[in-house]
Order: sequence, then C-alpha cells, then structure tokens
Amino acid sequence: MKNIYLSGPMTGLADFNRPAFDAAASALRSLGFTVVSPAEQAIAGGEWEDYMRHDLVLMMSTDSVVTLPGWRQSRGASLEVYIAHQLKMPVYELETVLLQHGMIELESSAQQLSLNL
Repeated sequence: MKNIYLSGPMTGLADFNRPAFDAAASALRSLGFTVVSPAEQAIAGGEWEDYMRHDLVLMMSTDSVVTLPGWRQSRGASLEVYIAHQLKMPVYELETVLLQHGMIELESSAQQLSLNL
C-alpha cells in the first residue's frame, strides 16, 4: 500500500467534510504514502453521478483505499468500497492504518478521530 485513495462521506456534510479529508491526507502523507483525495479535486458544478464518475477514475489510479469514519453511511463511499473489493483492491480503515503506524494509541483513537485526525 503506497498509493492511497481516501474514501469517506461528503454529500450533505459541512464543506463536504473537507477538514476530515485534509487531516487524514496530511497524516497519511506524513507516513510517506501518496494520497489521492476527492476533497482536493476541483469539479465545477455537476450532479452526484458526475462526481462519482470522476472520483472512480481517480480511485483506479491507486493501489488501495483508506476509509474515513462514517463511510458506511455514505452512498458514494459505500460504492467505492464495493468496487474496490470487487477488483481485489485492499481496503483499510483510517484508524487501523494510523494505529499500525503509531500515529494514535488505542485508548485515544476514537477521541482523536472525532477531532478529524
């Protein structure tokens, strides 16, 4: 896992959940990963389907997917994870990756994630 696509909830959240995406991308990059984040893309206008078509192409340029908290409640992130599984791309939860790399400790992981770390 070197090239990561970040998957998480965006639709209906304040600022499309960019703060959480940005914090996750920053943490993963500090560990040496290359990160592709849909929150860093500039797409003018468009419908949900247009964003998904764009983001799925981005996801295909990576070798793994890391999910943000709340991804299961997101139609788009659930679709991304489903496609990743069907294509045998590894899927990891952000908390697991950060724990494995010593970025957070088990006792405080939920609190840190709630702070968008």
